[in-house]
Amino acid sequence: MIAKMSHVSIFVLDQEEAKKFYTEKLGFVVKMDQKMDNGFRWLTVSPVEQPDLEIILMGIAPGPMMDEKSSLQLKELVKSGKLGAGAFMTGNCLKTYEELKTKGVEFFYPPKQQFYGIETLFKDNSGNWFSLTQPV
Repeated sequence: MIAKMSHVSIFVLDQEEAKKFYTEKLGFVVKMDQKMDNGFRWLTVSPVEQPDLEIILMGIAPGPMMDEKSSLQLKELVKSGKLGAGAFMTGNCLKTYEELKTKGVEFFYPPKQQFYGIETLFKDNSGNWFSLTQPV
C-alpha cells in the first residue's frame, strides 16, 4: 500500500536561479543537490515545516524522457505561466503575503476570502504559479 508522496517535480528554467528563489524568497531548505555521471542535476528543496516532502526543481532539457521539441515546448509553457504547480498552505495568508512581497515575490492579487479559505496567487521566477492558502 502507498503510504504518502515523498517527491514532486516542478519544472524550472534555470536550476540555480530556482534554488535561490525557493531558498532565499520562500525560505525552503535544500535537501539534495548532486550531479549525476550523465550531468543530470538532482536538486530538491523542502518547506521547513514539511521536511518529508522534497520538491524536485527539475531543469528542462532533452534527455531519455524528453526530446528536443518537447523540451522547447515545455520551456515555453513554463515561461508563459501556463502551468499551475500547486498550492502551499499557510496559517496566516495576509502576513505571509506581506513577507514574501517584501522579498520580491510577484503576486497576481492580494489575499481574498474564498469559500475554502483566504487565498492569493504568486509565481516563481520560472513562471510557475501557486496558490497560497489559509484554510477555513
